[in-house]
Amino acid sequence: MYITDLKAISPQKSYSNELLNGDIEVITNIFYLALEPNYLEFIPKGLLRRMGKAVRMGIGVGKPLIDSHNDIDGILIGTANGGIDDCFKFLQQIIEFNEGRLTPTNFVQSTPNAIAGQLALMNSNHGYNSTYTNSGHSFENALVDAILLFEEGNSSKLLVGALDECSEDNYAIDKLTGKYKIEEITNNELISSKTTGTICGEGAALFVLEKNSKDYLARIIDVGQITCPSEENLLDLLYNFLKKNRIEASNIDSLMLGYDGDTRHNKWYELVDSYFQKKCTIFSFKNLCGEYRTCSSFALWLSAHILKGNTTDLSEIEIRKTTNSTNRFILIYNHFDEVNHNFILVSK
Repeated sequence: MYITDLKAISPQKSYSNELLNGDIEVITNIFYLALEPNYLEFIPKGLLRRMGKAVRMGIGVGKPLIDSHNDIDGILIGTANGGIDDCFKFLQQIIEFNEGRLTPTNFVQSTPNAIAGQLALMNSNHGYNSTYTNSGHSFENALVDAILLFEEGNSSKLLVGALDECSEDNYAIDKLTGKYKIEEITNNELISSKTTGTICGEGAALFVLEKNSKDYLARIIDVGQITCPSEENLLDLLYNFLKKNRIEASNIDSLMLGYDGDTRHNKWYELVDSYFQKKCTIFSFKNLCGEYRTCSSFALWLSAHILKGNTTDLSEIEIRKTTNSTNRFILIYNHFDEVNHNFILVSK
């Protein structure tokens, strides 16, 4: 399937595409918060004031795409936490009002399918509408569903993507598990960090996917997923994944790896790198967007632009560059908490 249009909100200037020209924000914070656009340009004020952040970001990237492509057959969204901040607000109301009369807004905005539903309602889209909430597999589940829909033959163009937001309450819970760093660290130092823990991020990335297209940014060849693998299991998956798609390891020019600054996680990325005998250019992306369960959608956004040649300065995300790399094939590999492991293979 082919990416013919895309949009992303992230802690970088991705919405305006300034990031692609090497204009990278240096961030020092416990959160990498999204740089949101002026939503009033395309969202009515009455609707906007009732939207939680997750819904705002989803509408912010989705509505311009649907407005440009009025023949969308369906909407598929992956989100691990949905509008989790609104969820906590609603739970707090239950306590505050002693389970009495509650305002429904926070509850409605907190449901994971609020984004896909709101996009459909705002654009009168009556097609297939589905939301996936499967932790670190959420975005990849949406992509697999898109592949299946195209194979069934009833869809030719779909809006597919993912998003997640930072929440102070959820951050506090995750921090207790040792997931996040104690010390402050800038994003340009994150990947080379020698300590445990990472930095919480957020963002939204949506794609217009078509079954067939001659004018496209990148082609998604396949998606591979595995849960709680051993190192041997992961390499077996990678071998079979490439074999299934008739791709030799030597054909892969670049790897987009999810290094997140947590020294406990590096072994997995080094394992995948070693499979290709360190002959690939390696790109990073979490130093731009931070760590969240669906950040591989941002990696796909970035990879599509690299394959199309829309980037002018990759120095901040190139961990290693090879002299013979032409960026014909990029393999995205990411895992979340060493539990959910995903491969996305994209090509020119």
